[in-house]
Amino acid sequence: MTLKAIIFDVDGTLAETEEAHRKAFNETFANAGIDWRWSIEDYTRLLKTTGGKERMRRHREDIGAGAPSDDEIARLHAEKTALYCGLISSGAVPLRPGVAAWIDEARAAGIRLAIATTTNRPNVDALSQAVWGCPAEEVFEVIAAGDEVGAKKPAPDVFLLALQRLGFGPGEAVAVEDSENGLRSAKAAGLRVAVTPSIYTRNDAFEDADWVLPSLERKERPPELSFA
Repeated sequence: MTLKAIIFDVDGTLAETEEAHRKAFNETFANAGIDWRWSIEDYTRLLKTTGGKERMRRHREDIGAGAPSDDEIARLHAEKTALYCGLISSGAVPLRPGVAAWIDEARAAGIRLAIATTTNRPNVDALSQAVWGCPAEEVFEVIAAGDEVGAKKPAPDVFLLALQRLGFGPGEAVAVEDSENGLRSAKAAGLRVAVTPSIYTRNDAFEDADWVLPSLERKERPPELSFA
């Protein structure tokens, strides 16, 4: 079936944003007087849990703590999002190699573009404004975010929502991911999946991926994913 759409994950896929997320979490904890400090190793493990609030609850459970409460976690997450958006808006996190050129190539070929992400919409817009200078909807026709669905990745919900909004079946689109949870989510939605591992996921196997690519640069992409 002819490829009609590409559905992108955001964090780790469009840009190496996970380190900015980690720094924003740690600054939030310090500002709140909470003695949590997530190392790179800690955060690599915590990324197996999708969603920022879910990640904080997982850490609370892992260390056997009774606090912060779920309500406090929601407040902390809002503060963390503001800090993260500030980091991204500074321009400190560029797009990964090949992303901008491939998006331009796909748009010129009439391929429709979408986002299916666990992160929230403010984070998506902050990255888009920083790297493209415009809101995300000016680059991506469809945006499906984690706070719009009942279950986050690895559940297929966010990819199914993106497909619904595109009006396409799974055979007409390809998902682009960087994580095992993202791969499982897209596969559960019936999509073919290209994985481009990030610095936090480069040691994962991705055995069920249709393609595992070092980057999205043209020289690394198979003919099926080249449109120029």
